[in-house]
Amino acid sequence: MDSGAPAAALLEPLYFEALAGFAEDDALAAFRAFQAIARPLVAGVAPLRAGRAASDGLLAAARAALVSEAADAAAARKFFTTLFRPFRVLTGAGRGFLTGYYEPHVRGSLTRTHDFSAPVLARPPDLTTFAAGEAPPGFDPALTGAQRLADGSLRPYPERAEIEEAAQNPLLWLADAVEVFLIQVQGSARVELTNGQVVRLVYDGRNGQPYTSIGRLLIASGEIAESEMSLARLKSWLRANGLGPGGRARELMRRNRSYVFFRVEEGFDPAEGPIGGAGIPLHPLRSIAVDRAIWPYGTPFWIEAALPRRGEAPAPFRRLMIAHDTGSAILGPVRADLFFGGGDEAGVRAGAIRHPADFVVLLPAGEPP
Repeated sequence: MDSGAPAAALLEPLYFEALAGFAEDDALAAFRAFQAIARPLVAGVAPLRAGRAASDGLLAAARAALVSEAADAAAARKFFTTLFRPFRVLTGAGRGFLTGYYEPHVRGSLTRTHDFSAPVLARPPDLTTFAAGEAPPGFDPALTGAQRLADGSLRPYPERAEIEEAAQNPLLWLADAVEVFLIQVQGSARVELTNGQVVRLVYDGRNGQPYTSIGRLLIASGEIAESEMSLARLKSWLRANGLGPGGRARELMRRNRSYVFFRVEEGFDPAEGPIGGAGIPLHPLRSIAVDRAIWPYGTPFWIEAALPRRGEAPAPFRRLMIAHDTGSAILGPVRADLFFGGGDEAGVRAGAIRHPADFVVLLPAGEPP
């Protein structure tokens, strides 16, 4: 197996002592997040969304984590400093970029009603998924999904607009198209149904069409200033600009050709986060989504940034994070999405994050970068 180093980045070796705040971070929380991904890595369990294979060194570190008796921050820190070496990730683009995501908590219905009229769709049986760069001959290499026809042949899967018009196989219904769209961007949701039952929507594939950030489109068009862009601002604009046929908001959302399908999980542990691309529950403020074509799941990162808290000026954020997830918009070696948890407060915090960040990757000791 190959090492975890990406071809597109330059890796500058560092010492752990050079990482400001590393000695003060809660290394035990980071260790537990690493231990959680270690189990499926060692067992060879296929992730929910296939990514780059773990290196031999990363697998060895995962096996060590499963037998480690680290019970405090000092022992956990020693685990990382013994088994990994830090490298600053450098690219021609300068600093990296950090965004935030969360698990929405919304209300919904198993049947369509006046209050709940926007469907969440199940994965269609004719959807075939493949990894980035592995599209069939004749396909656009950017595509990661196809529709299998009755004769067994493949064609690019329909785009968002066509899928929404057909609206086949609804799982449940939410208040409006904005909630459905943003849940697709976040990749999961917790839904309280009208009968009192609480279920979780779990990512179950997408049509494979390219993802387009509608927030970026609004900034580029001058509709919303970049300094004012947030999740709340985006929701407000969409709901004020027409969700019905011909509406500006509807047409804007359809410029994102990507469409995400879900499955319903019942009886889940409410104390656990949603399932990420690696196939395990996410850990608030310890899990990140990375480019799965570059970094294997389980890769530790030290991330430094200045991030705002609600109503406060940006403050230093220095934390050891673990790659548990991926996303269609998370592309490149210095791009990550930080998981904030679930609910409205997490959504406010996540929606405010669009900030530069410095990335230090921890690669297995002894492996060439």
